[in-house]
Amino acid sequence: MREWNLTSGDPLQLTLAADARLCDPDYSNDHIWQLDLSGGEPCALGLRTTYGLRARLMRIFPRFIISGKIINDPADFASPPIVRYFAPNFLEVDFSPVPGAAICLEYWAAGSNVVAGRISLSNRAVTPLEIGLELVGQLLPIAGQPMSPAQRQSVSVLEGRAENLTPVLYLTGGPQPGPGPYPALLVPLELPPGNTRQISWALASLSDPQASFDLARRTVARPFDAERARIELLTQSQTIDIHTGDQDWDATFAFSQKTAFSLFLGQSEHLPNSSFVLVRQPDLGYSRQGDGSDHQHFWNGQSPFESYYLSSLIPGAPELTCGLIKNFLAVQDQDGTIDAKPGLAKQRARFLAAPYLVSLAWNCYQRNPDRNFLQQIYPGLHQFFWAWFSPQRDHDHNGLPEWQHVSQTGFEDNPLFDGWHAWAQGIEITTVQSPALSAALYREASLLIKMAELVGRTSDQVLLRKQSAILQKGIEACWDAENVFYHYADRDTHLSLPGKILSERQAAPELDLQKEFKQPTRLILRIHGQGEALKRPRVSITGTFQGQEQSESFDRHDFHFSAAGAVATSKKVYDSVGHFEFNGLSRRDRITIQTVDLTVADHTLLLPLWAGIPDERAAHDLIYRTILDAERFDPPYGIPALPRVFVQDADPVCLSVHLPWNQLIAEGLLQYGYRKEAARLLAHLMSAIIPNLKRSHAFYRTYHAETGAGQGEQGSLHGLAPVGLFLQVLGVEILSAKEVRLHGENPFPWPVTVKYRGLTISRLLTHSEVIFANGQSIQINHPADTLVSLDPLP
Repeated sequence: MREWNLTSGDPLQLTLAADARLCDPDYSNDHIWQLDLSGGEPCALGLRTTYGLRARLMRIFPRFIISGKIINDPADFASPPIVRYFAPNFLEVDFSPVPGAAICLEYWAAGSNVVAGRISLSNRAVTPLEIGLELVGQLLPIAGQPMSPAQRQSVSVLEGRAENLTPVLYLTGGPQPGPGPYPALLVPLELPPGNTRQISWALASLSDPQASFDLARRTVARPFDAERARIELLTQSQTIDIHTGDQDWDATFAFSQKTAFSLFLGQSEHLPNSSFVLVRQPDLGYSRQGDGSDHQHFWNGQSPFESYYLSSLIPGAPELTCGLIKNFLAVQDQDGTIDAKPGLAKQRARFLAAPYLVSLAWNCYQRNPDRNFLQQIYPGLHQFFWAWFSPQRDHDHNGLPEWQHVSQTGFEDNPLFDGWHAWAQGIEITTVQSPALSAALYREASLLIKMAELVGRTSDQVLLRKQSAILQKGIEACWDAENVFYHYADRDTHLSLPGKILSERQAAPELDLQKEFKQPTRLILRIHGQGEALKRPRVSITGTFQGQEQSESFDRHDFHFSAAGAVATSKKVYDSVGHFEFNGLSRRDRITIQTVDLTVADHTLLLPLWAGIPDERAAHDLIYRTILDAERFDPPYGIPALPRVFVQDADPVCLSVHLPWNQLIAEGLLQYGYRKEAARLLAHLMSAIIPNLKRSHAFYRTYHAETGAGQGEQGSLHGLAPVGLFLQVLGVEILSAKEVRLHGENPFPWPVTVKYRGLTISRLLTHSEVIFANGQSIQINHPADTLVSLDPLP
């Protein structure tokens, strides 16, 4: 077990929650805790939650009474709190309130409704130590009552109420109510020199106070050392221990894995294997419906894009990734469709899953090469792939489908499709051909061809190769050699035209524009206004296409509504437009008519590199003239969503660094042999993540490309440090504790050691060394790809 030495100024992420690998979390009533090494009122080392916003605060913290002095503020401690060990459901912190008194606090989330701990007090002085230990239970309810002393079966406890919960705090050692200003349980102790005393506690929060008391007492009675040993064994068996020589990097990768494992919430009757949530923080976890069906989008299902990124964060537990794939296949319909976001409470997104499932399955197979697994999943994945080419997803029947919903894209804030912000275009996504979708489908087809060979379905390869060629041709048609970038194209015209405003004016019943276009174009109608009148807009357009007059009408179902108004995209394209009629609008409303702008560049358009589409020359140009161009996609803290900010209000979106997208692009760099460039990108990402972990003790959903500041939700899956990418860049592919594949040379300027289940891999600057658990050592002195295996016993 690795022992850490982390203080409040180091990278930290100290969320505590029930571990689905060791218990069954309650999906509808999950209590999530956060440990603060300092802060709060009063300032203390405290463990806190809000019970999913059922309380303003529930906090547990210790106070020490020594020689008549009360000590709870870590600033007054003789030595500050130091984090020694952490797991998703366990934390250990050491400190000394006064010289000679050593305190070890261990916190354990034993289940969704109970948190427990052990306080070890040691006297390292040469004189006896008299100390009063107070454990405070501070509850600030929204509806209910604060904690107060009570008697349960002749035992002094603290009880309170927060809506439908009645927390009960139980402490061993024969406690009495504390005399201080906060509800507390007090245990007076006298420790001779060299002696240690341990006190255990548990806080259970169920609806019935007696049930809470019984659960707390049962939890305290469980063998703490055995439970901790069980946690440590699991952590060692599934965590990749990384030693870079830089404690900040090491801790960040370790906390990333800890957080990733904590996002799993187990299985349900609707999903046969453990699924996950996107954020697990104290304000979340409670379903007022009681079944989880009302959880917000952070908790309402697993998507392929997020599953792909999560799987890369837990390379030591491929079985969890395999479970995610089986969950998707478990909800597959007879026509091959798989819902984009199946949830533990039977939630459905009601549109098709994004095409990353074959890539996810292939990665799982690479880490755990089981032919039987491939045999089981191949038919469903093959059928799912072809579901993307149904007529409702390929409107022009050219073999190049269109996205059906912006949530499929993995970039929901894309200004091209986002209709919420006034500065975004808000184009109807089904009218656009995206190279990112075609690239993802191309990669799925390429991997299905490999799978078909392995499972004996070679007859499938003919159609798959044919479809791959169509996709490749479509993507290459979107290549802009002059700007060295891929671009979007209109679904019907296959053109990528700049947009312009045709008219911007107050609403009126009629408008004659009489505008002609050099090339067929699509229109956007935007209505700026509020109130009841805007709820039922009706618009008609008359124009021409290829010399023929055509018209179309819009009603409220064709508009997307937001706080800024409403926006709609024309279903048809026009050579010219003439007459417009508007109904259901107020004269205070404003109307903007513009043509669609498909020249907008964003990070999703780099996905063809990941799919292996460009040839070596085009890839080189794309990397050095676009990705590594400081004026485009190479600011200090990672690849931004967009290379430029077109209005100031769009800055947080345009310059947001999305780690899952950066990982896909970096994997593309590695595929083309640009290992040092991938290492440079990874260093940029770490330079954003680490300061946020130090300053706020949190990962964030995105990071600002110019400042590195965290943006969005704390603790988000999207912002976890890319552990799997680091191993790929390092050239280490762990297949098992007995087999590892090494690629190229160590691109970092320092040696790196990776440990997993007794296996030790050292990537030095001149050579590599692999040491197996039995002591066998193998040294590799060349950069060629090498499979290193444990020699069988003679």
